[in-house]
Amino acid sequence: MNPFKDASINMDSVNQSLKGLTSSISPFARRTGRLIQERLGNADEITELPQEYVELEKRVDALKAVHTKLLAVTSQYGHEGYDYPPNLRESVIDLSRTVQERVQTLAQASSAAEAQAALTSSTSKSAPKTFAHAISRAALAASHQLPLTDPFGVALEKYAVAEERVGEAQLAQDALISSRFNASFTTTLNTSLKFADRARRKVTNARLSLDAAKTAARNAKPEKQDAARVEVEQAEDEFVAATEEAVSVMKNVLDTPEPLRNLTDLIAAQLAFHKAAYEMLSELAPEIDQLQVEQEAKYRETTQ
Repeated sequence: MNPFKDASINMDSVNQSLKGLTSSISPFARRTGRLIQERLGNADEITELPQEYVELEKRVDALKAVHTKLLAVTSQYGHEGYDYPPNLRESVIDLSRTVQERVQTLAQASSAAEAQAALTSSTSKSAPKTFAHAISRAALAASHQLPLTDPFGVALEKYAVAEERVGEAQLAQDALISSRFNASFTTTLNTSLKFADRARRKVTNARLSLDAAKTAARNAKPEKQDAARVEVEQAEDEFVAATEEAVSVMKNVLDTPEPLRNLTDLIAAQLAFHKAAYEMLSELAPEIDQLQVEQEAKYRETTQ
């Protein structure tokens, strides 16, 4: 057994590995060097990108900005308390039952003790924290401060029930927007727009490799001119192929009707909520008006 021979074999293996590693790093190193030269303003001629490609890049960037800006706002629909008053302090009892449950329980109470128990009891279901629900709970709590037959107290209780229904409609809207608009916009950002970014990076890398090859060819020794020319031609082919692929990907991203479909879903969810809120309050308004008219009439009788 010859240890020198074995060592020689091992060194040859290491050298082969290093050559393979060097060859794999070389394209990246050349692109990086070229990029640094361009940023320092020391690069020679830079290959121009097709005008169509440049325009598509601008449109894709704009589309990405639209998705990002809208999601920055509409993502709030995924947080139940986005419109809940930040300085409002409600007790555990306030939040332990829905207004509808309390009204129904109070209506069934046959004594003051049962009514008090209904006000302070709780369930496992927590009341939502939305602005409409907060108004509803405040109105109901206020109505309990007044006599049962007081017209204002009766009106507040009716208003509390209506506002809770408005809050439930809002929660339904929020769920729709989160599951449709927000989910779709997020998917677009994470898929098709990322595919476009990836294709564009390939173009940038191909262009840097091409310009690095052109520079190397200009500086190549006479005996290496042919090899350098072949390398430039290969780099040109790769650049053209990458550009064509990126153009195709970007056109597909820009031509899809998906963003408009998503916007339609957003508007539909908002419309359904506002329509429901309008109908609920429109139904309530005549009842409150009637209570006001009746109280006004009694007031005039007592002042005559």
